Amino acid sequence: MGIKTIAENRAVRHEYFILETFEAGIELLGTEVKSIRGGGVNLKDSWCAVEHGELFIKQMHISPYERGNIFNRDSLRPRRLLMHKKEISSLYGKVKQQGLTLIPVSLYFKDSMVKVQLGLCKGKQLHDKRDSAAERSAKRDIDRALKSRNNM
Repeated sequence: MGIKTIAENRAVRHEYFILETFEAGIELLGTEVKSIRGGGVNLKDSWCAVEHGELFIKQMHISPYERGNIFNRDSLRPRRLLMHKKEISSLYGKVKQQGLTLIPVSLYFKDSMVKVQLGLCKGKQLHDKRDSAAERSAKRDIDRALKSRNNM
């Protein structure tokens, strides 16, 4: 089957430098999986935290499943992420010592399992954001010029 992207957190690339990425499984309930299959998920303000040796994703919004009745859960509840203990402790050390942040970059199906791509991120300053916007604009202008030149 391969990989099918469900949702992306586009604001991450604007607000942070992504230093490393990791893949984690996510512990979900049945109606949440059905809602995700329907595209009812939002990663915009979500973030990750290590609590008692376990990794949790916070503020990830999964819309209630429309036919879920009493089985629907709170749409913003913390959900446990599934990684090896060594990976979690390594991430915890990097977050605490270096002042980095763990943020979900994307949510996708890998075969039939829901996976989360986590980014170990460092915040951008205002001048960094301006630099990356200028680079994007310059690249767009170059691509446009090359395209128009090739069409002549």
